[in-house]
Amino acid sequence: MSVAVSEKNITSEIAAGIEKSLKTASSETALRKEALENFRTLGLPANKAEEYKFTPITRSLEKNFNFALQNPVSKINNVSDYTIAGVEADVLVFVNGVFSKETSSIKSTGLTVLTLQEALSTKTDLVLKHLGKYADAKADAFIAWNTAAFQDGVFIYVPDNTVVEKPVVLHHIHDAAQGQVISVNRNLIVVGKSSELTVLEKFDSTGSANFSNTVTEAVVAENAALNLYSIQNDNGPRYQFGLTQIYQSNFSRVNTYTFTLSGKLVRNNLQFVLDGEGIESHMYGLYLLTNDTLADNHTVVDHRKPNSFSNEMYKGIMDGSSKGVFNGKIYVRPNAQKTNAFQANRNILLTDKATVNTKPQLEIWADDVKCSHGCTTGQLDEEALFYLQARGISKETAQAMMLYAFAGEVLDNVKHPVIKEYLDNVISERLHKNF
Repeated sequence: MSVAVSEKNITSEIAAGIEKSLKTASSETALRKEALENFRTLGLPANKAEEYKFTPITRSLEKNFNFALQNPVSKINNVSDYTIAGVEADVLVFVNGVFSKETSSIKSTGLTVLTLQEALSTKTDLVLKHLGKYADAKADAFIAWNTAAFQDGVFIYVPDNTVVEKPVVLHHIHDAAQGQVISVNRNLIVVGKSSELTVLEKFDSTGSANFSNTVTEAVVAENAALNLYSIQNDNGPRYQFGLTQIYQSNFSRVNTYTFTLSGKLVRNNLQFVLDGEGIESHMYGLYLLTNDTLADNHTVVDHRKPNSFSNEMYKGIMDGSSKGVFNGKIYVRPNAQKTNAFQANRNILLTDKATVNTKPQLEIWADDVKCSHGCTTGQLDEEALFYLQARGISKETAQAMMLYAFAGEVLDNVKHPVIKEYLDNVISERLHKNF
């Protein structure tokens, strides 16, 4: 299949910078070099590329970033403004893509939490066993870019039969007060048999334009459980590409939660491989968009073995001239009999200028399955609004109440009580203030 490539090709400019960084040999050099060649071959996608036709991310990079510049030195000394109060957790802070040891805190026992660079030096065989084996650098230029050029990131390893009570929180802070920031980070999470882990990624920024390319590979072994949260609440000219690639084995359980609350252009790729029986996978997403924010959620669920279950629910509220995109794919392979797979996307448009493009898809090669998908797009129920107003509630409050109830179906599935309270407060404030 041919892929449309940007006319003003910045691929060569980015590739040249990557090539300079590969002059120092390291354990993952071969992986990086192969990914660089894939990046050059693929090229950044143009608007005509099928997977990016509603999300002009390449054009945005061309207009807003100079890839020959170095990131400025951050002047952020206190990260408390970006943390979630009350969460007892191991905390790793990355400022402009670089690990900040002085503001991070790792206290839990029973698991390994290292920066990816440290892990490549001290846990080389374990890391190279998994790194780059799940996120396909031949399939997407942004994945290839990340694989070739990642600067830093985290390696989390939970051995067999270990339940980690406290979450691991990854704070990605971009300080662009002194100029543009571009970060390329890579995370690798390995959860052993019958173990359990919760990871939260939170993105914050200040200043001018910043772009992050973040790829996370997660391997969930037999009978293990993983909860993954992503909170994107950056104001201003914030551009982001993110891929979370999850590989599940027999009887494993994964819950993902993606909250896109602000930003300029946010592209979230979430991909599951269910390579076993008795697997459960739940995907929850909520995007609250205002002004000219664009949020694009692309999901893939690949059922490869029988007797597994996946459930996906994404909801969006769009105001101003914002734009939402949802593209969800479910594959049921010939061997994946007795699969249950469900997918739903629901959207509310609050203005005539707000838009959404939604495309749920099913591809089924098995005949004994229960699968369904659907999408809806509409406005608030005028009769319900009138009912609330007739009982003395202002139109603005009634509208916020209805929108909160709509968003609450996603929020109700959040398991961690402190994270749930934080999200509840942020979402409630947004809905009452902006909508």
